[in-house]
Amino acid sequence: MSRDLDHSQWGGNARRRSRNPIGALRAVAICASADGLPRPGPAGYILSSVNDIISRHRPGPPSAVVEPAGERVLAEGRAAAAAAELFTAISMIRRTARRAARQAWTQQPLPPAQSELLRLAAARPGITVADAAQELRLAPTTVSTLVGRLTEAGLLVRERGAADGRTALLTTTEKARLRLAEFRDLRADLAGRALAQLPEQDQKALAAAAPALLRLAERMESQ
Repeated sequence: MSRDLDHSQWGGNARRRSRNPIGALRAVAICASADGLPRPGPAGYILSSVNDIISRHRPGPPSAVVEPAGERVLAEGRAAAAAAELFTAISMIRRTARRAARQAWTQQPLPPAQSELLRLAAARPGITVADAAQELRLAPTTVSTLVGRLTEAGLLVRERGAADGRTALLTTTEKARLRLAEFRDLRADLAGRALAQLPEQDQKALAAAAPALLRLAERMESQ
């Protein structure tokens, strides 16, 4: 059989299969060569499956890569595992730093719930009891009890809102601000001493991680 007849035969197969798009792709992939003889794909590329053929003929920029769903699932799984390890480490650092500062603290330490509320009121002066309860994930009655104890200790002031006299606005006293600053400085000093004992590579890694952690917190807040 001559080469021309051979080419006609291959072309005929392609035309007969054109009613089946996948079959047509198979035929075109085999017969698409300069001399009419069956050839593999360009640059020695062997078309091994229908999906492979379709992907090579799919419209779009040549550099476009379609990420398989399985790869996305694996990437999300790796991110979730990394996040779990990260939060475990952060929780351990917070507990350790707080415990070390409390042991070196010369004043009577506050219960954790009162400390959280005091720090929140210092960060957001004029916050309402309702907003503080929502922020701390506590019941409003629980926050009201904490406010009463901190007020008795001279650390918190509860004022009436100008627009609504029924709304209580929380503000820290000068005594509370000095106490918080002293505790914060003590905690930072203890952590700084421990950090200085780590290898230089670890110190640089922890310093570089701080901006990324802040961006992570902002992203989680926006979700």
